[in-house]
Amino acid sequence: MDRQVFQEKFGLTGESDAIRQVVDKIMQISGTDITVLLQGESGVGKDVTARAIHAMSKRSRKDLVIVNCGAIPEGIIESELFGHEKGSFTGAHEARKGYFEKADGGTIFLDEIGDTPKNIQVKLLRVLESGEFFRVGSSKMFSVDVRVIAATNRDLWELVKDGSFREDLYYRLDTVKLKLPPLRDRKEDIIPIFRKFVTEFSSKYDSVFQGFSDEAKELLISYRWPGNVRELRNVAEQLVVLEKSQFIDKDRLQKYLKGRQHLGSTDNLPVLSRKEGDEFFDDEPKSPDMGIIYRALIEMRTDLSDLKKMLAKFIYTSFSEKNIKALPASVSRSIDPNDISSHIREQMEDTSLGISTPQMPFELLDEKEEDEVERFFGDKEIPSIEEAEKFLIEQALKRFDGNRRKASEALGVSERTLYRKLDQYGLQ
Repeated sequence: MDRQVFQEKFGLTGESDAIRQVVDKIMQISGTDITVLLQGESGVGKDVTARAIHAMSKRSRKDLVIVNCGAIPEGIIESELFGHEKGSFTGAHEARKGYFEKADGGTIFLDEIGDTPKNIQVKLLRVLESGEFFRVGSSKMFSVDVRVIAATNRDLWELVKDGSFREDLYYRLDTVKLKLPPLRDRKEDIIPIFRKFVTEFSSKYDSVFQGFSDEAKELLISYRWPGNVRELRNVAEQLVVLEKSQFIDKDRLQKYLKGRQHLGSTDNLPVLSRKEGDEFFDDEPKSPDMGIIYRALIEMRTDLSDLKKMLAKFIYTSFSEKNIKALPASVSRSIDPNDISSHIREQMEDTSLGISTPQMPFELLDEKEEDEVERFFGDKEIPSIEEAEKFLIEQALKRFDGNRRKASEALGVSERTLYRKLDQYGLQ
């Protein structure tokens, strides 16, 4: 099949070198039974790619079973994947096939494979190597013939080094790795993909799209699309439905772009404006030094945002773990992550809460933690951002016995950000 025909058939729109390489590799491996690992950010189209591989394979007449491993609770994931026998646990009123049995003869797509619990990883390795498994509550060996396509938006090797993913399973999955590029790395594909979505939604909703200005087009291309193709699709649908028969200019489009714009921050901080003739904001700065300074400023602003989120989460967790109830209606207020300092000040000044010491949020900590907080903040007039951030990370890791996933959730940052900070501060 010709590449262009293949792309049109399976919705892999684009003419960039990055997407062409992906399509060529898909066409090369589709006719085999080799295990494939799809790696890429959320929203890049891993599910679309898996469907294309299955549809082009000799198993296309059988089912493609899609499983989101990250969405299945840990307590039932074994039953969901491998099935169970009647009476094997409370609520098991009858025997049930698992996803692997349902995919027998076809393909199983294990999305978010990195979120699979360690005890299930052992069973996955066995079924990948031999096709054999046991249902929950059964001593009978079952056998299936299944092709496995796995996907992740995380770095599996980092999970292996962290001890949360089995190394032998990693090598078994990593037979053929297909890295799907983020939308920002193939800017020339943004407009064609957008037009494709607009055409589809205009037909679906019986609407007319009047087009967009050159400035709006430039914004579409310069926007970083943190949600990738999925976000672009949602924006196209919103414009068709909510801006029906309207010509889309830059200001109208701006309302629907919620994430990082150009080289701005991912949160709600103001986006630096771009001025005509200002080399500081050119896509390729004329001065290398100016480019370095600009990137440093962006990283600094991102670090400040991360620190604010950590502080907000830290204080909120302290309240929750001590079963502190909502404030009385007369003083009802919520924690604003962008204004933590004023919130703490207001709480300390509010006599209705019965607070008598200036360490209000830290009074809610355990005695050992309170001592550490007192030592850290009591010996310094104002700790630096780096010192405060490092301290919060250390406390979170101690609280969760080194579990980085739980620590990142408690701090309110992504695991990727936490890994970067651990490396930056030399923390283990």
